[in-house]
Amino acid sequence: MAESGTGLWSKKFSSDQRLTPVLALATLIAAFGSSFQYGYNVAAINSPAELMKAFYNETYYDRIGEYMSEFSLTLLWSVSVSMFPFGGFLGSLMVGPLVNKLGRKGTLLFNNIFSIVPAILMGCSKVAESFEMIIVARLLVGICAGLSSNVVPMYLGELAPKNLRGALGVVPQLFITIGILVAQIFGLRSILANKQGWPVLLGVTGIPAALQLLLLPFFPESPRYLLIQRKDEETAKNALRRLRGWDDVDTEIEEIREEDKAEKAAGFVSVRKLFSMRSLRWQVVSIIVLMGGQQLSGVNAIYYYADQIYLSAGVKEQDVQYVTAGTGAVNVLMTVCAVFVVELLGRRFLLLLGFSICFAACCVLTAALALQDAASWVPYISITCVISYVVGHALGPSPIPALLITEIFLQSSRPAAFMVGGSVHWLSNFTVGLIFPFIQVGLGAYSFIIFAVICLLTTIYIFLVVPETKSKTFIEINRIFTKMNKVSGVHPEKMELKDFPPSASRQ
Repeated sequence: MAESGTGLWSKKFSSDQRLTPVLALATLIAAFGSSFQYGYNVAAINSPAELMKAFYNETYYDRIGEYMSEFSLTLLWSVSVSMFPFGGFLGSLMVGPLVNKLGRKGTLLFNNIFSIVPAILMGCSKVAESFEMIIVARLLVGICAGLSSNVVPMYLGELAPKNLRGALGVVPQLFITIGILVAQIFGLRSILANKQGWPVLLGVTGIPAALQLLLLPFFPESPRYLLIQRKDEETAKNALRRLRGWDDVDTEIEEIREEDKAEKAAGFVSVRKLFSMRSLRWQVVSIIVLMGGQQLSGVNAIYYYADQIYLSAGVKEQDVQYVTAGTGAVNVLMTVCAVFVVELLGRRFLLLLGFSICFAACCVLTAALALQDAASWVPYISITCVISYVVGHALGPSPIPALLITEIFLQSSRPAAFMVGGSVHWLSNFTVGLIFPFIQVGLGAYSFIIFAVICLLTTIYIFLVVPETKSKTFIEINRIFTKMNKVSGVHPEKMELKDFPPSASRQ
């Protein structure tokens, strides 16, 4: 019986499924409408920082009749910047309830409120002479980013066939990098980073949201959500037919049913239950390590230090903005490469390669910064390290962790897993933003040693624990972790999978 099941499974799933126009457009609209905004809002506030601080001070003077103290202005600006990752953390906590109640597509549509409203607030803040509008807006776009950074990979991972899941799973990160690059270009002083243009620069974020609000309703909801959580088999079949481009979707529906059967004993998995289930132990540890490693590996610190490194290498102050945009272009280019190689080389290899490059770049950068006055060519080594780090991070640490959350958890535990992963992501982001300036003052060039150690430890963990997941169904991946967790099935109290075709061997 098991043998015939395996044969049927192999026959139905051995042929690669193609990227249909519906699947391609759903991916682009979801990623542009949501992920793009995350990247855009990360970078948009950097270029006009001094102009916005002046606006804060002038507004305060118009109200009170005196200027703010340096400490008060710095504190107010820090609050404005840190509201974004704090909002991201709040958004991550909202993922589970929203995706279970509204669906994946429904949550993305609802999320546009947290983009369009703050876009209007930021765009009108100068006219209204209110810096409070900017602070509130930064919190709201943070919530938008917190939701989108979790829901878009979940949505696309559930839409995609297994042979395209990796490539489509990297697309959200590609649009995050495109958003950063567009913000860097719009943020050139000759374009929008000037006294008249900065409110427009901040308000542009509402345009992708408006487009998504108009276009995404015409595309399918996640078939897995429709069948497993809504119990609507006919709508799920219709969604799959549109996504796959053919009528015979019975085998894929059967695979989703197997996942549903395997999970019924567990029911709804809350965050608390996620941490208490032995059958999910290594999955939970892995997402915490990967999401923490992603943010604590120094990616924000590298960008923070980049301008100083470019200046020390002889780049003119007025030209640093163009070099920074060039670094953003490298980031986009390497993420495009990741889209095309993730199914060829695998997730595990890209994570190992990416974190290893980041580790090496941090080590060499530490030496180059410590010795930058020793010779005229040393600052150019620093520039090479910055670009190498960006390349390494774009290949693995940036795009792969969110993709893996989709792959290593089944339907009932996936929302809670994204809440945990997203919370770790945003809290780590917030922590680095808060603590790095103090580390930099205390350790100077040697601060990158800390990031090198984190990169090394994350690399070792991936090598020892994280399995390869490419070209495997969700059930096959779960069987790998079932063995690692030393339990008898997807959940220890349930053994529906004992007759399911064995998974491909761990790579």
